[in-house]
Amino acid sequence: MEEARPDDAVEVGRILGGWGVKGWIRVQPFSSDPQALFSSRRWHLLPPADAPGPVAARWPALLKITNAREHGEAVVAQVQDVADRDAAEALRGGRIFVSRASFPTAATGEYYWVDLIGLAVSNRQGEPLGQVVGLIETGPQCVLRVAPPEGEALPADEPERLIPFVDAYVDEVDLPGRRIVVDWGRDY
Repeated sequence: MEEARPDDAVEVGRILGGWGVKGWIRVQPFSSDPQALFSSRRWHLLPPADAPGPVAARWPALLKITNAREHGEAVVAQVQDVADRDAAEALRGGRIFVSRASFPTAATGEYYWVDLIGLAVSNRQGEPLGQVVGLIETGPQCVLRVAPPEGEALPADEPERLIPFVDAYVDEVDLPGRRIVVDWGRDY
């Protein structure tokens, strides 16, 4: 019986294709630090969103990883029961999910993006600014994408607030309380 995908599964990468001739796969991680891929030897798999029905029906639900390592900007991994390049290429486009519970513990003051999405954001004055709907990687820092609270309209050319996720603006991240407090005005 196949193992069910856990309720806390997070998409962490996509299979780019085969690597080498012995059944290894090449994976594009969705993070610059692919530790979530290395933290679990059980990768749950979904077919590409555009896979035709017959292909999706034959797609393996679980990959058992026997070896994985970084290779440039990608990750290469050896999968149990994938013996050759053709079998590895057949997994191209597969979406890889890993249980959030298996992620390595983040250091103090560090957060996984998946944990920040959905948090309520308010300023020092207690005014609600909205909810985190995503983040943008700009190189030197990340930027919170904050959708306004229901009923609040922002200018048409600014459908969301963009708040740098740096100590100068972020006063507190309360994961258990599901909120972030920032030094940011409603009119910024």
